Amino acid sequence: MYGTPHIVSDVMTHTVAAVGRRAPFKEIVRLMQDWQVSALPVIEGEGRVVGVVSEADLLPKEELRDEPAEEYRRQRRPADLAKAEGITAGDLMSSPAVTVRADTTLAEAARTMARTGVKRLPVVDAVGMLEGVVSRVDLLKVFLRGDEDIAEEVRREIVAYLFPPPSSAVRVEVHDGVATLTGRVRDTALVPVAARLVRAVEGVVDVRFDLARPAAG
Repeated sequence: MYGTPHIVSDVMTHTVAAVGRRAPFKEIVRLMQDWQVSALPVIEGEGRVVGVVSEADLLPKEELRDEPAEEYRRQRRPADLAKAEGITAGDLMSSPAVTVRADTTLAEAARTMARTGVKRLPVVDAVGMLEGVVSRVDLLKVFLRGDEDIAEEVRREIVAYLFPPPSSAVRVEVHDGVATLTGRVRDTALVPVAARLVRAVEGVVDVRFDLARPAAG
Protein backbone atom coordinates (compact mmCIF):
# COMPACT_ATOMS: atom_id res chain seq x y z
CA MET A 1 0.00 0.00 0.00
CA TYR A 2 0.95 3.59 -0.55
CA GLY A 3 3.73 4.81 1.71
CA THR A 4 3.36 1.95 4.18
CA PRO A 5 6.26 0.01 5.71
CA HIS A 6 4.88 -3.51 5.87
CA ILE A 7 7.95 -5.54 6.70
CA VAL A 8 10.79 -5.69 9.22
CA SER A 9 13.41 -4.39 6.78
CA ASP A 10 11.58 -1.04 6.68
CA VAL A 11 12.14 -0.34 10.38
CA MET A 12 14.97 -2.55 11.64
CA THR A 13 18.35 -1.34 12.87
CA HIS A 14 21.13 -2.47 10.53
CA THR A 15 24.13 -1.54 12.68
CA VAL A 16 24.09 -4.05 15.51
CA ALA A 17 26.32 -4.96 18.44
CA ALA A 18 26.89 -8.70 18.78
CA VAL A 19 29.19 -11.01 20.71
CA GLY A 20 30.84 -14.36 20.12
CA ARG A 21 30.37 -17.45 22.27
CA ARG A 22 33.58 -16.72 24.19
CA ALA A 23 32.75 -13.10 25.08
CA PRO A 24 33.26 -12.70 28.86
CA PHE A 25 30.54 -11.60 31.25
CA LYS A 26 31.91 -8.10 31.81
CA GLU A 27 32.31 -7.45 28.09
CA ILE A 28 28.65 -8.35 27.59
CA VAL A 29 27.56 -5.95 30.32
CA ARG A 30 29.80 -3.21 28.92
CA LEU A 31 28.39 -3.59 25.40
CA MET A 32 24.82 -3.50 26.67
CA GLN A 33 25.59 -0.28 28.52
CA ASP A 34 27.47 1.32 25.62
CA TRP A 35 24.77 0.44 23.06
CA GLN A 36 21.86 1.01 25.47
CA VAL A 37 20.29 -2.36 24.64
CA SER A 38 18.80 -5.10 26.78
CA ALA A 39 20.03 -8.05 24.70
CA LEU A 40 22.80 -9.00 22.26
CA PRO A 41 22.85 -11.62 19.51
CA VAL A 42 25.49 -14.30 19.96
CA ILE A 43 27.18 -15.22 16.68
CA GLU A 44 29.73 -17.68 15.41
CA GLY A 45 31.69 -18.03 12.19
CA GLU A 46 30.93 -15.30 9.68
CA GLY A 47 27.92 -14.07 11.62
CA ARG A 48 25.47 -16.93 12.07
CA VAL A 49 23.19 -16.31 15.04
CA VAL A 50 23.37 -19.13 17.58
CA GLY A 51 21.68 -17.49 20.55
CA VAL A 52 20.81 -14.31 22.39
CA VAL A 53 22.15 -13.11 25.74
CA SER A 54 19.89 -10.71 27.61
CA GLU A 55 19.75 -8.87 30.89
CA ALA A 56 17.53 -11.67 32.18
CA ASP A 57 20.32 -14.16 31.42
CA LEU A 58 22.81 -12.09 33.41
CA LEU A 59 20.73 -11.35 36.49
CA PRO A 60 20.96 -14.81 38.14
CA LYS A 61 24.64 -14.16 38.85
CA GLU A 62 23.75 -11.07 40.88
CA GLU A 63 20.67 -12.66 42.42
CA LEU A 64 22.62 -15.64 43.77
CA ARG A 65 25.84 -13.79 44.52
CA ASP A 66 25.64 -14.08 48.31
CA GLU A 67 24.98 -17.85 48.37
CA PRO A 68 21.37 -17.69 49.59
CA ALA A 69 19.84 -20.44 51.67
CA GLU A 70 19.63 -23.89 50.14
CA GLU A 71 15.82 -23.75 50.25
CA TYR A 72 15.91 -20.62 48.11
CA ARG A 73 18.27 -22.25 45.65
CA ARG A 74 16.00 -25.28 45.34
CA GLN A 75 13.18 -22.97 44.27
CA ARG A 76 15.19 -21.62 41.36
CA ARG A 77 15.14 -23.24 37.94
CA PRO A 78 18.21 -25.36 37.11
CA ALA A 79 18.79 -23.11 34.10
CA ASP A 80 19.00 -20.04 36.36
CA LEU A 81 21.45 -21.77 38.68
CA ALA A 82 23.58 -22.78 35.71
CA LYS A 83 23.60 -19.24 34.37
CA ALA A 84 24.64 -17.93 37.77
CA GLU A 85 27.85 -19.90 37.27
CA GLY A 86 28.29 -18.83 33.63
CA ILE A 87 31.19 -16.60 32.60
CA THR A 88 30.87 -16.41 28.80
CA ALA A 89 28.12 -15.64 26.30
CA GLY A 90 28.02 -19.32 25.37
CA ASP A 91 27.26 -20.22 28.99
CA LEU A 92 24.67 -17.51 29.45
CA MET A 93 22.80 -17.27 26.16
CA SER A 94 19.31 -18.50 25.39
CA SER A 95 19.47 -20.88 22.45
CA PRO A 96 18.19 -21.36 19.85
CA ALA A 97 17.58 -17.68 19.29
CA VAL A 98 14.12 -16.39 18.45
CA THR A 99 14.68 -14.61 15.13
CA VAL A 100 12.78 -13.08 12.23
CA ARG A 101 13.50 -12.58 8.54
CA ALA A 102 13.74 -9.14 6.95
CA ASP A 103 10.59 -9.82 4.91
CA THR A 104 8.52 -10.70 8.00
CA THR A 105 5.50 -8.46 8.38
CA LEU A 106 5.49 -6.02 11.26
CA ALA A 107 2.34 -7.62 12.65
CA GLU A 108 3.97 -11.05 12.65
CA ALA A 109 7.11 -9.68 14.34
CA ALA A 110 4.93 -8.05 17.01
CA ARG A 111 3.11 -11.33 17.61
CA THR A 112 6.43 -13.16 17.95
CA MET A 113 7.62 -10.65 20.55
CA ALA A 114 4.36 -10.94 22.48
CA ARG A 115 4.37 -14.74 22.37
CA THR A 116 7.99 -15.11 23.50
CA GLY A 117 8.17 -12.11 25.83
CA VAL A 118 11.29 -10.64 24.19
CA LYS A 119 11.94 -6.97 23.44
CA ARG A 120 14.38 -7.38 20.54
CA LEU A 121 14.61 -9.89 17.70
CA PRO A 122 17.71 -10.59 15.61
CA VAL A 123 16.96 -10.31 11.90
CA VAL A 124 18.60 -13.11 9.90
CA ASP A 125 18.83 -14.22 6.28
CA ALA A 126 17.89 -17.62 4.87
CA VAL A 127 20.96 -19.32 6.39
CA GLY A 128 20.78 -17.60 9.78
CA MET A 129 23.33 -14.85 9.18
CA LEU A 130 22.77 -11.67 11.18
CA GLU A 131 21.38 -8.75 9.17
CA GLY A 132 20.11 -6.46 11.92
CA VAL A 133 17.83 -6.21 14.93
CA VAL A 134 14.23 -5.12 15.29
CA SER A 135 12.93 -3.88 18.64
CA ARG A 136 9.56 -2.98 20.10
CA VAL A 137 10.42 0.68 19.59
CA ASP A 138 11.12 -0.01 15.90
CA LEU A 139 7.71 -1.61 15.46
CA LEU A 140 6.06 1.47 16.93
CA LYS A 141 7.68 3.72 14.32
CA VAL A 142 4.68 3.16 12.05
CA PHE A 143 2.62 5.29 14.44
CA LEU A 144 4.85 8.27 13.63
CA ARG A 145 3.35 8.49 10.14
CA GLY A 146 1.73 11.81 9.37
CA ASP A 147 -2.05 11.98 9.42
CA GLU A 148 -2.28 13.18 5.83
CA ASP A 149 0.02 10.36 4.67
CA ILE A 150 -2.32 7.85 6.30
CA ALA A 151 -5.40 9.56 4.85
CA GLU A 152 -3.91 9.51 1.35
CA GLU A 153 -3.31 5.76 1.60
CA VAL A 154 -6.86 5.14 2.76
CA ARG A 155 -8.23 7.21 -0.12
CA ARG A 156 -6.09 5.63 -2.83
CA GLU A 157 -5.95 2.02 -1.68
CA ILE A 158 -9.33 1.45 -0.03
CA VAL A 159 -11.96 4.09 -0.70
CA ALA A 160 -11.18 4.37 -4.42
CA TYR A 161 -11.82 0.64 -4.87
CA LEU A 162 -14.66 -0.05 -2.46
CA PHE A 163 -16.59 3.20 -2.87
CA PRO A 164 -15.76 4.66 -6.30
CA PRO A 165 -17.55 7.80 -7.47
CA PRO A 166 -20.01 8.88 -8.66
CA SER A 167 -22.24 6.30 -6.95
CA SER A 168 -20.44 6.94 -3.66
CA ALA A 169 -18.85 10.04 -2.14
CA VAL A 170 -16.62 9.41 0.86
CA ARG A 171 -14.46 11.92 2.70
CA VAL A 172 -11.44 10.68 4.67
CA GLU A 173 -9.92 12.60 7.56
CA VAL A 174 -7.25 11.44 10.00
CA HIS A 175 -6.44 13.11 13.30
CA ASP A 176 -3.82 11.69 15.67
CA GLY A 177 -4.04 8.39 13.84
CA VAL A 178 -7.84 8.10 14.13
CA ALA A 179 -9.36 7.73 10.65
CA THR A 180 -12.87 9.04 10.08
CA LEU A 181 -14.85 8.21 6.93
CA THR A 182 -17.98 10.23 6.24
CA GLY A 183 -20.39 10.57 3.33
CA ARG A 184 -22.64 8.35 1.27
CA VAL A 185 -22.02 4.90 -0.19
CA ARG A 186 -24.04 2.80 -2.58
CA ASP A 187 -23.42 -0.46 -0.72
CA THR A 188 -23.31 -0.19 3.07
CA ALA A 189 -22.56 -3.93 3.29
CA LEU A 190 -18.99 -3.01 2.35
CA VAL A 191 -18.51 -0.83 5.44
CA PRO A 192 -17.30 -3.73 7.66
CA VAL A 193 -14.83 -4.67 4.93
CA ALA A 194 -13.59 -1.10 4.79
CA ALA A 195 -13.25 -1.03 8.58
CA ARG A 196 -11.04 -4.11 8.54
CA LEU A 197 -8.86 -2.77 5.74
CA VAL A 198 -8.47 0.71 7.26
CA ARG A 199 -7.47 -0.77 10.62
CA ALA A 200 -4.76 -2.72 8.80
CA VAL A 201 -3.16 0.47 7.47
CA GLU A 202 0.11 1.13 9.27
CA GLY A 203 -0.24 4.02 11.69
CA VAL A 204 -4.02 3.84 12.13
CA VAL A 205 -5.00 3.88 15.80
CA ASP A 206 -8.78 3.62 15.36
CA VAL A 207 -11.50 3.93 12.69
CA ARG A 208 -14.81 5.78 12.80
CA PHE A 209 -17.59 5.80 10.20
CA ASP A 210 -20.54 8.01 9.38
CA LEU A 211 -21.64 6.48 6.09
CA ALA A 212 -25.14 6.14 4.68
CA ARG A 213 -26.87 5.22 1.47
CA PRO A 214 -27.63 8.07 -0.94
CA ALA A 215 -31.09 9.53 -0.51
CA ALA A 216 -33.65 7.96 -2.82
CA GLY A 217 -34.65 10.24 -5.57
